[in-house]
Amino acid sequence: MKRIVIIFSIIAITLVLIVSMSLIQNNKNLTTIKAYNRQYEEYYKKVLYGTDVITLINKATNENIKNNIEKDEKGYFIENDLNSIKIEIKLLYNEKLIIYQMETLTKVGLEGFVQNFNLIQFKCTDIDYHEATKRVKSLTFEQIEE
Repeated sequence: MKRIVIIFSIIAITLVLIVSMSLIQNNKNLTTIKAYNRQYEEYYKKVLYGTDVITLINKATNENIKNNIEKDEKGYFIENDLNSIKIEIKLLYNEKLIIYQMETLTKVGLEGFVQNFNLIQFKCTDIDYHEATKRVKSLTFEQIEE
């Protein structure tokens, strides 16, 4: 009888430890995701200058490289369901809205973008999240008409 009680006690303690460790790990993951998202969410619906947009493009590019996000034959990061991030820029040119991906601006040179758009204001109009991980997936910035 003592053996059965000891065995059940060991099993119960083991189960409690497994569940506790799982909850602790889940909380750590949620905290990490919240911290990651906060660095991008702080710009949502805010007005910023072209230089700030370039900073975010550099941050997103570095994040994609760090996470080993593959590129297609044109040099664009291939979106995955976990941790890729994209930034889209909507510019006004002759009253037309032109959409650029962050890779396009990087290819032609961010210096030119800074020279032409450093004092132009942009607003983050959209933020999207990965379904599986709830991490920021994409940001959209639109040029504000003056």
